[in-house]
Amino acid sequence: MAAAAQLGNLQEEATCSICLDYFKDPVSIECGHNFCRSCITQSWEGRDGNFPCPQCREISSGKSLRPNRQLGNMVEMLKQLHLPPVKPPEENLCEKHNQAQLLFCAEDQRMICWVCRESKEHKTHSASPVEEAAEEHTVKLQEWLLVLKEQEGYFLESKLKEEEQYKTMSNKLRTEKNKIQSEFEKLRQLLKENEQTLHRRLEEMETKMTMIENANITKLSNQITSLKALIMEIEKKCEAPAWELLKDVRGTLSRCNNVKIQCPEMVVKSYKVMVTLDPDTAHPWLLLSEGGRQVRWTDTAQPLPDTPKRFTSWRCVLGSEGFTSGRHYWEVQLLQEGYGWHGGVIAESVDRKGGITWSPEGGVWAVQGSMGQYKALTSPRTLLSPREKPLKLGVYLDYEGGRLFLYNADSMELLYSFAQAPFTQRLFPIFWLGGGVELRLV
Repeated sequence: MAAAAQLGNLQEEATCSICLDYFKDPVSIECGHNFCRSCITQSWEGRDGNFPCPQCREISSGKSLRPNRQLGNMVEMLKQLHLPPVKPPEENLCEKHNQAQLLFCAEDQRMICWVCRESKEHKTHSASPVEEAAEEHTVKLQEWLLVLKEQEGYFLESKLKEEEQYKTMSNKLRTEKNKIQSEFEKLRQLLKENEQTLHRRLEEMETKMTMIENANITKLSNQITSLKALIMEIEKKCEAPAWELLKDVRGTLSRCNNVKIQCPEMVVKSYKVMVTLDPDTAHPWLLLSEGGRQVRWTDTAQPLPDTPKRFTSWRCVLGSEGFTSGRHYWEVQLLQEGYGWHGGVIAESVDRKGGITWSPEGGVWAVQGSMGQYKALTSPRTLLSPREKPLKLGVYLDYEGGRLFLYNADSMELLYSFAQAPFTQRLFPIFWLGGGVELRLV
């Protein structure tokens, strides 16, 4: 019995962890693990650098594959014994009870056998068949995959804009240098010292600009690389068998949750639009400035006609222009904090004469500030904890993407993002003012 167990262990040592068959042309990588040459080559296909080990995930600096001839000889000797194949990992036996793990414990996020299910440890836990749990987690991972790929697209777009901006500025600097040189050629004797001074300043500007741009591009490239690695990990899990998908699924989902999903600042601010307030929508207790760029709460009703567009129950005012497509960004400065404010977007069909349900279900996507507390107007409310007190709110609308980002516009800290919002009608910027509040669009 002991000899058979030892032989089984020897078979496992001679088995590639990728193809689950005896090694074919075995090679070792930097961390010391062994794989079939074709298996590890295919696993690393398409990578330009940083090659992870499929077993321990340790990063190798290059495709340094060392043939393991001793391991290859051992595999050939095992083949000559005509042994039955190693037990496939799909059977996935329980280490404690040596029975097939056919259930997945939702509380502990791991696979268990039927004996474990009846034990005290799992008796009160919710469990489901492995295949069913795998389907549910596949859906979650695929949802994350869509979000992460969209995030990758934002960073790629941001990187492209940085590179285009750098190229444009470099061309302008080169043109300016040539212009200065041509002008000073005629008066070199008299203006030589001034020419050198101006050149030095321009070169310092170019050096500083290059350092800043290189740092920004490097940061974006690192973020893109991290997202690509996480996307590749999820894609691999989604294609794997149920037992393999569920291994460390908690860690994968945790890494997804740790990604701060937001649109990069370079992308956001490139879509800035001029928003003015529509006086025909303003509640009678709100006073607009000339030009519609500022509004404040008053304790006296204005003599305004009760038109269909005007709010009469809530002290709200809308932006003059609505949006049915595209990306748009605007900022509003809090001049007087007062007793609270709301800011975001509202659907055109929301009733302006009666009560408003301040949530996406009611056609409103917004955040609230009140007495030093900040909340996303979801159902139920989501409490926000910004690092700094937001005195300027930035609103970024991606209509086709169904997303709304709300920022502290001074630091570009993401306050909250509404994802996969069902935008199907015209959206207007909305502002609600409590007592003593004054806002200005910037």
